[in-house]
Amino acid sequence: MTDRVVLAYSGGLDTSVAIGWLADQTGAEVIAVAIDLGQGGEDLEQVRQRALDCGAAEAVVVDAKDEFAEEFCLPALKANALYMERYPLVSALSRPLIVKHLVATAQKYDASVVSHGCTGKGNDQVRFEVGVGALAPDLSVVAPVRDYAWTREKAIAYAEERSLPIDATKSSPYSIDQNLWGRAVETGFLEDIWNAPVPDLYSYTQDPQTPREPDEVIIGFDRGVPVSIDGRPVTVLECVQQLNARGGAQGIGRLDLVEDRLVGIKSREVYEAPGALVLITAHQELENVTLERDLARFKRGVEQRWGELTYDGLWFSPLKQALDTFLDHTQQSVTGEIRMTLHGGRAVPTGRRSPASLYDFNLATYDAGDSFDQSLSKGFVELWGLPSRIAAARDQRLIDSA
Repeated sequence: MTDRVVLAYSGGLDTSVAIGWLADQTGAEVIAVAIDLGQGGEDLEQVRQRALDCGAAEAVVVDAKDEFAEEFCLPALKANALYMERYPLVSALSRPLIVKHLVATAQKYDASVVSHGCTGKGNDQVRFEVGVGALAPDLSVVAPVRDYAWTREKAIAYAEERSLPIDATKSSPYSIDQNLWGRAVETGFLEDIWNAPVPDLYSYTQDPQTPREPDEVIIGFDRGVPVSIDGRPVTVLECVQQLNARGGAQGIGRLDLVEDRLVGIKSREVYEAPGALVLITAHQELENVTLERDLARFKRGVEQRWGELTYDGLWFSPLKQALDTFLDHTQQSVTGEIRMTLHGGRAVPTGRRSPASLYDFNLATYDAGDSFDQSLSKGFVELWGLPSRIAAARDQRLIDSA
């Protein structure tokens, strides 16, 4: 039986060239897998035909936009996931979904090898290979760019020699990865971290400094799931799409970040994530209203760890799965609406209402109707500060006796 290799296929130069190269090197048939994650661009049927024209024995295309929104973006929203407290995970969220479909395709076609186009410097090699190992430890992995020093120049020469149906001369000054949750841009002149981003780098967002009217939006949640915009029901996919458009039009979601890569180096990345940042801001605000104090404090630590695990390629790890269960439990009361003003690159909450609110006006007010018994606070303060006073007195005695 002829062996098969399943390739994560983007439709670009590197993965198009990889089809023939993998077939030449391994003698195996190549099955290309292309996935729609809401990144826009070419029609998937065109991508599929290109893979076949480049020599793939079969090309599988998957419309995974709803799956990505429901099973990957939504958990990230429940976790308020911001790597290094700033970056809504973009590529890191998409990789485990791609892995899931690579493994399913390998099992369907009895393939023993999967392949990706990642370099040896990036995080994605880890995300792909650790994910594959978790779902199908019997599969092996080939990474041409990393394992065989496959450069862009070699790829262009290979495409020209074999007259592959792809523009081998087209070169972007950046490396770009994008999906429903955001857009990541790196390399080129951005590698000098003193260089400022230029306007043509952006695609999902407009210039936040351009004068325009503010946009007011009301986002409704049911147990942590966004279910409405301005009172109209939406799916998670529709919600992110609409907020990408409305937030992007107001210049929301631009980030310029030097981040810590998993492989141990720092890299400079420019991100656009308008819908993600609008939603995370709204979700955090609703949690401020509905989560009990100690639960909210503990959840913030879980959020950070969840984001690190996802960034580090451990989506399928036991700890990540256990944290998912905890996060789902925290969302039982996260129901209500948040009103926000989108303007000038910012998403600012201006109103909150929830049937599960822990905010009590009569306890919070300083005006007539105050139901908070302030006479109880004196004894509370005395007892709360007692351990600190005892320790301070002890320290003073030790100093005096020295």
